[in-house]
Amino acid sequence: MGKNGWHMKYTALVLLACLCSASTLLSADAQMDAKQIEEITGLTGKMNTQEGVFKISSPRNDIKISVDKWQMPAFMGLTSWAAFKSGMHGAMLMGDMVLMQDEVNPVMSAAFENGLQVTALHNHFFFDEPKVYFMHVGGEGDQRQLARGIRAVFDKVKEVRAAQSKPADAFAGLRIPAKNSITAAALQEALGNVGEAKDGMFKATFGRTVKMHSGEEVGKEMGVNTWAAFAGTDQNAVVDGDFVVLEDELQSVLQSLRKSNINIVAIHHHMTHETPRTVFLHYWGKGKAADLAAGVKQALGVQNK
Repeated sequence: MGKNGWHMKYTALVLLACLCSASTLLSADAQMDAKQIEEITGLTGKMNTQEGVFKISSPRNDIKISVDKWQMPAFMGLTSWAAFKSGMHGAMLMGDMVLMQDEVNPVMSAAFENGLQVTALHNHFFFDEPKVYFMHVGGEGDQRQLARGIRAVFDKVKEVRAAQSKPADAFAGLRIPAKNSITAAALQEALGNVGEAKDGMFKATFGRTVKMHSGEEVGKEMGVNTWAAFAGTDQNAVVDGDFVVLEDELQSVLQSLRKSNINIVAIHHHMTHETPRTVFLHYWGKGKAADLAAGVKQALGVQNK
């Protein structure tokens, strides 16, 4: 066979491979069962055939929300949604949930219990009443299981609101005492960290290191740290703090803290272009100081794995 013959044969093989690849993608998109997603979630959706994405949505019309003293229509950014697309490992899910403060942690636990991931938690507004938070969720795998996870998330929102129509203005539990008397020595031993004691409070800090895009290494004192601060009394304490986690540690640390009944209040980044990539999550818990320290310690252990 001449040179031109080999060239034509090679070109034909490349075209065949491209056609097979396109056929595979079309077949994958065709596997998206929109009707099944609607039946499981109880929500109607729209199919974008160009992107192969089926998207369901649910506007937060159940609560009147004002921003900057203006009652905001759901159309302006107060709509929860979940989008499904065929992926390398079955279906792919991405979504954003519009939540009141007292809905966030019950919904997060429901997401974890049903196989979903939580990838971000933050606000979109200032001067909003009641306060609104946005929780991003995701997942890969069986379409039915992902749809069930989304259904569980929406059902949990309804459950919280059915129990109390007006969003709560504080976490459940006893009020935090005005005078602090935390026993620092017990927490030092529990956390394995000398920490710092001040006016009946205690704070432990655990540093990590990353490299910035300039090549400089930064660590604990530059803000790359996990910390836990305790106040109140040994029997009625509060812990608040921040975890710096690698991307692959995020889900396990979040789940560990939630299992210890510690509330997650934010998930975001503090830097850009660092190596390895890090995510910061902020938390708030109430209870006995020893129990709270045990919850933080357990999450630290999960992180180290």
